[in-house]
Amino acid sequence: MNSTQRYLLSSIYCNNLSLEILQENNDNDSKGNEDSISISTSASPAPATRAEMPFLSYLSRKLEFDSTLFENELLNLEKEKLIEIKKNKQIGRSTINKEDEVFLTKRGRAEIKVVLVGGVFDLLHAGHIHTLKAAKLLGDVLIIVVATDATVSNLRSNRKIFHNENSRLELVSSIRFVDKAIIGRKTSIYDTVSFVRPDIIALGYDQSHDVKSMKKNCLERGIDVEVVRLSSPIPELKSSAIKSELGSSFYDLQ
Repeated sequence: MNSTQRYLLSSIYCNNLSLEILQENNDNDSKGNEDSISISTSASPAPATRAEMPFLSYLSRKLEFDSTLFENELLNLEKEKLIEIKKNKQIGRSTINKEDEVFLTKRGRAEIKVVLVGGVFDLLHAGHIHTLKAAKLLGDVLIIVVATDATVSNLRSNRKIFHNENSRLELVSSIRFVDKAIIGRKTSIYDTVSFVRPDIIALGYDQSHDVKSMKKNCLERGIDVEVVRLSSPIPELKSSAIKSELGSSFYDLQ
């Protein structure tokens, strides 16, 4: 498989994840359920409707040029049964257009590695960047899960949070090598892991999660995932230390 095909499979994974989140949010809205998931990408804001989600349209926004240049590669991936192209019009045509939806097959999903990193990401600093770069090198797709405001409040009731979950999502999404950022579930991190189903969970050097316990909890949910602990060349740099030094002066907060 060439690098272009691998990139396309990774992008299709992100597009499919967005479709699933969009469908779930629509279902929750119709039921009056508030437990929806926000999404964003490093290249473009999350589309609001399914009509904006066909793959070539998604890719054009992401790359900011005509994605039909990838048509032959996509058709080759379809022949290899790595993707399925759902043609919305003109059934029987051999081409792909911007109205078609594209989905990874089970074989296609097995060709890429998805890495998940979770965190608060309230004050982004060089330590975060080192950690996320290291995580990206572990696979093809880097998914960032931003903790909800409710989760942060429960875990860190004595610590001030300067940015709400949507602002933190936007901050993380601005990092160019982040493929997709989402706001996690309001229930448990393992519910988010079950949804994303990554191949690797990368823990930050100072995160409290235990590698063995997380692996065990994932296996109990039927998710066979590798859990790794990342290091940092500047472990002394932490958001908590920055906040402690800034005190209440940050953003003129009293």
